[in-house]
Amino acid sequence: MTTEVLTRSTSTSLFMPEIVYFEPDALQYPKGQRIYAWAQKQGLPIRQTTSHNRITNLPGDSELEKYRIAKRTLVVGIRKTLKFEQSKPSAEYAIPIATGCMAHCHYCYLQTTLGAKPYIRIYVNTEDIIEAAQKYIDERLPEITRFEAACTSDPVGLEHISGSLQELIEFMAKQEKGRLRFVTKFQHVEPLLHLQHNGHTRIRFSVNADYVIRHFEPGTSSFAERIEGAAKIAGAGYPLGFIIAPIIWYEGWEEGYANLLEKLQASVPKTAIPTLTFELIQHRFTKTAKRVIEQRYPKTKLEMDEAKRKYKWGKYGRGKYVYPDEQATALREFLTEHIFAKFPEARIDYFT
Repeated sequence: MTTEVLTRSTSTSLFMPEIVYFEPDALQYPKGQRIYAWAQKQGLPIRQTTSHNRITNLPGDSELEKYRIAKRTLVVGIRKTLKFEQSKPSAEYAIPIATGCMAHCHYCYLQTTLGAKPYIRIYVNTEDIIEAAQKYIDERLPEITRFEAACTSDPVGLEHISGSLQELIEFMAKQEKGRLRFVTKFQHVEPLLHLQHNGHTRIRFSVNADYVIRHFEPGTSSFAERIEGAAKIAGAGYPLGFIIAPIIWYEGWEEGYANLLEKLQASVPKTAIPTLTFELIQHRFTKTAKRVIEQRYPKTKLEMDEAKRKYKWGKYGRGKYVYPDEQATALREFLTEHIFAKFPEARIDYFT
């Protein structure tokens, strides 16, 4: 990672933590040392901790305030578990380079999976993670193995601090049967534009109707900024994709999503269209997520009425509430028809 990656941007939306914790042995790695030097240069408070689970003294007069402060707390540590989780339908495996997100999307599943400790964590032992990825690639030969790097974080929002995506992209560029994928709601892609990627990394941008971005995605880049980032990615030769998620049924949704696709058609560089992909994910929630979301975003307009939903069983015996079949079919057919009308060469990877 070059020193330029750690230079502070003038963008107001670029993530800047309020405090940085270092877990044991993090400073034994070059990346840990670089992040420590960066935090010092920014004048950030630096603390040592035996584990992120032991960080209990953050300021805040209420649980809501402590949550918001935790979302601006960075923990630098080591990824100890190198067994990768499956990441269907996006990829074969999730590759863990960070956990936690600086955005405040009301609907995000990280609300519950990260529990009461929604810190942003960066793992400094990237070489160990890449070595594990190599083993997964070798085990599945001659098949191609895809890795999703954004299952537990938005890594683009952290790249100016971590440089981890750069390492993964350059590794995958050399792999005949390895591919990298990640999605973002941020436009800060400049550190990735000069990299040798060989077309082995697909970068997708999460987009949505204006209503959804305006009401449910605080702390993210605007739609226009995301499209600007997408144009830069396409210009750098990366395969480009869009994830429309979560697809939300609201009054006027047809007009909202039609308008979204019209804006995409007018903005996507023509060079990106032949290999463009879409992924479509309807809104879903669990009982636990609903409780947590209502606590953390008490004024949210997010509809989470179980009586209006269908219960869908998931893995590990846990289920979630999705739209009833009739609504889900209407959403899928509407978006599919409009995507192919605007982008006949594009591929829709899945609707779920």
